[in-house]
Amino acid sequence: MNNNTAKLTKLGIMVAVSLVLLMIVRIPFPPAPFLVYDPADIPIYITAFAFGPIEGLLVTFVVCVIQAFMLGGDLFYGFIMHFVATGIVAVIIGVMYRKNKTRKMAISALVTGVIVTTAIMCVMNLLVTPHYMGAPVEAVVAMIPTVIIPFNLLKAGLNSLVTFLVYKRISVLLRRESVIQQ
Repeated sequence: MNNNTAKLTKLGIMVAVSLVLLMIVRIPFPPAPFLVYDPADIPIYITAFAFGPIEGLLVTFVVCVIQAFMLGGDLFYGFIMHFVATGIVAVIIGVMYRKNKTRKMAISALVTGVIVTTAIMCVMNLLVTPHYMGAPVEAVVAMIPTVIIPFNLLKAGLNSLVTFLVYKRISVLLRRESVIQQ
């Protein structure tokens, strides 16, 4: 199997694992049950660490498209919010870790990703949620400190923690056939 085929296969596996996690673990966020925690971003974060920001964003895109159709509802809203939230972290991880592949950089990349995605999702919710929910902007502003920030910190933070704990073990499997450059 050539390197491109092996890499594409591994990216496909990461998409599949992400979708399986999405379907088996779904925990509604009590203050706003329309927000749901799922660990589907863990394989995406691992992809960004292992292959880089473009591959992380590509896997994010494919997962978001499939998720939008699998879960129904407002396809555009679910797609765009998930793609932005997860894509930000994937790009940050991929860019930062590629420059310096150390434990300290991995932690820094994950923490930066959590903080930046939380901030950007506050803005995204102000721009998109009033149209999706038909709620006034003032209602969304009121949700920022009690719903939006806690949810994004919890979801991205928990997924980042699990990624940090499992990445090295999984990277050994992804490195087979020299797909990942040392």
